[in-house]
Amino acid sequence: MSMIKNLRNVALWIDERLYISRIFAATAGHTVPRSSSSWFYVFGSGTLLCFMVQIVTGICLALVYQPTAGQAYASLEYLNYQQTLGWFLRAMHNWGSNFMVAIMLLHLAQVFLFGAFKYPRELTWISGVVLLLCTLGMAFTGQILRFDQDAYWGLGIGAAMAGRVPLLGPAIVHMMLGGPIIAGETLSRFFTLHVFVIPGTILAIVSLHLRLVLTKGINEYPVPGKPVVKETYIKDYEEGLKKEGLPFFPKAISKDLVFSGLVLMGIVFCAAYFGPAGPHGVPDPGQINTAPKPDFFFLWLYAVLSLMPDYLETVLILTVPFIVIIILFAVPFISNTGEKSPRRRPVAVLSVLVIFAVLGSFNYLATFAPWSPRMDAWTSTTLPANYLEGCAPLEIQGAVVFHSKQCINCHSVGGAGGLRGPTLDSVATRLTADQLVRQVIQGSGNMPAYGKNLSPAEVAAVVSFMQTLHKPSEAPARDATQAALAEK
Repeated sequence: MSMIKNLRNVALWIDERLYISRIFAATAGHTVPRSSSSWFYVFGSGTLLCFMVQIVTGICLALVYQPTAGQAYASLEYLNYQQTLGWFLRAMHNWGSNFMVAIMLLHLAQVFLFGAFKYPRELTWISGVVLLLCTLGMAFTGQILRFDQDAYWGLGIGAAMAGRVPLLGPAIVHMMLGGPIIAGETLSRFFTLHVFVIPGTILAIVSLHLRLVLTKGINEYPVPGKPVVKETYIKDYEEGLKKEGLPFFPKAISKDLVFSGLVLMGIVFCAAYFGPAGPHGVPDPGQINTAPKPDFFFLWLYAVLSLMPDYLETVLILTVPFIVIIILFAVPFISNTGEKSPRRRPVAVLSVLVIFAVLGSFNYLATFAPWSPRMDAWTSTTLPANYLEGCAPLEIQGAVVFHSKQCINCHSVGGAGGLRGPTLDSVATRLTADQLVRQVIQGSGNMPAYGKNLSPAEVAAVVSFMQTLHKPSEAPARDATQAALAEK
């Protein structure tokens, strides 16, 4: 008993000087609306758990990882195949990042649908948007630190996008890369961003975000017909806390703990079952036979850039991200009061559904959307035999030209070949012979002009082959003017 008494006295002595009990009561023990003890309110704590996983696993990885151009790839290979459970540690870090982005997006959607950005929580929303941007920055810089073929060429694409900024483009690229090319200093800069700058910023903003949650309170469950009125909201909210409020710990935290446990189990399962991401191939600027793809949180952007017309690339790259960010920051000022319930805000509900549908569609398209030609298609892919059956010698020669000039790298025939250009299975029904000749010689859109690379005989041969590309039940395209002249 004396030992327990002594320990109690020590605890009281420490508490009197550090105010631990008061800090606990003001944070974990703060009063929240009873209605917020709901499964809809667990995404914030789930995101915080993922960030903690990233910190712990990131510190462990930093003990082995070497942020140099010559050793980065080798250190990841060492973690994957030599360090005990190194692969699992990398996988936990990778899947923790994926879960963090996904749960944060769900949290953002829930806050928006429940009107939690309205008065007096405008700064809470803004700090959350900053956290989302920082998290995406962490994800991008983390992918670069893999420093494999995907990372190398993905960074090159990112630098090319940044280089299109008027006037400041070259300076931004130089600042990103630490010079005119991707080299050791580039990796050092991204390591600094990923390990020190962005996590430090996130910790600072998380502290502000939690401070705002504590001072302005957790948004109550929205009830239809109970709008936000600036003059009375704070008074009504505080009265509601006195009548029906309950302490976050230990009363309202149960669902958060269950959800966080499920998230942690999900990260562990994905890490154990799917393993880490990469590295895929030593970064080699001379190796162009690669099709870099980002991790899932940027797949939608990959699909947009690969599918949009080339003349829209610069405009969309330089305008759309800034417009989206401005809208996110402006949300709490555009609709600051009024109804919170999603039942009374159909435009908000429709907006969220459309955004998730668009992101989901582009993410799906990115699984097969082409970024670049299949550079090995002309040597590794063969045309289906039935496409050459019954062909005349000139048409067979055209198929040879189609292969040797690497047309099959961008265009598929019978499911064989690249996807950068349109499939040619029925091209004869879309374009006449003259139009095919003009397309081959002059090019258009993303297709380069081959007039200086093909002889007239080769053009005639490849066009003859493409005129055979149609179903037996479909007639090839005809020139309407020539048909009219023939009738006369």
